[in-house]
Amino acid sequence: MAINLTKGQRIEIGLSKVGVGLGWDPNEGTGFDFDLDASAFMLGENKKLPREEFFVFYNSELRVHPNNLRILEPSSKYSSDKDWRDNTRPVSPDFSVCGSFDDQSGNESDGGDDEIINIDLSKVDPKIQEIVLTVTIHDYETRKQNFGQVRNSYIRIFNEITNEEIAKYELDEDFSVETAVEIGRLYKRNGEWKFEAMGIGYKGGLQYFVDKYV
Repeated sequence: MAINLTKGQRIEIGLSKVGVGLGWDPNEGTGFDFDLDASAFMLGENKKLPREEFFVFYNSELRVHPNNLRILEPSSKYSSDKDWRDNTRPVSPDFSVCGSFDDQSGNESDGGDDEIINIDLSKVDPKIQEIVLTVTIHDYETRKQNFGQVRNSYIRIFNEITNEEIAKYELDEDFSVETAVEIGRLYKRNGEWKFEAMGIGYKGGLQYFVDKYV
């Protein structure tokens, strides 16, 4: 039975192949689609990226075809850079974290996960001690959008092999002007991986987290 987490609660994962589902429902009437982006920052002991490739996001240069997550997919096989990025998924250099296709409207899931990140904890580079999962609003300044206009946000952890849900954290924060959220993190303690529900909001975009973790 899945555990319903509260902010700050921590649990042991006990799995190697983990799925992370993220979902949200934008309010109607803002005039623009909501393009929320899920990203993963893979950090060392100093809470910084060992190198920039350990930042897995929609525009990452390391990418894989969805049918083969173990081999890098070259852009030369596609007619354009956009075609390459639209049909591949971002991946970490150790192939442990595979990011989601980019749902640019927030309306594709119909009540389910908007974006899914697949993580194989057995493949994580030994230098990595923590994986911080964030959600940011693309082009929030131009579109005048923030998390006060988003409802039903959640992050859930599930067994990638069986699809069984392990835990779910529903953000019940009263966000208003925030445009970026650290939603949760996987971290290693004494050789074991755990998950912490975070739900910390910030004013800023993806660049805020890049500046924080580089």
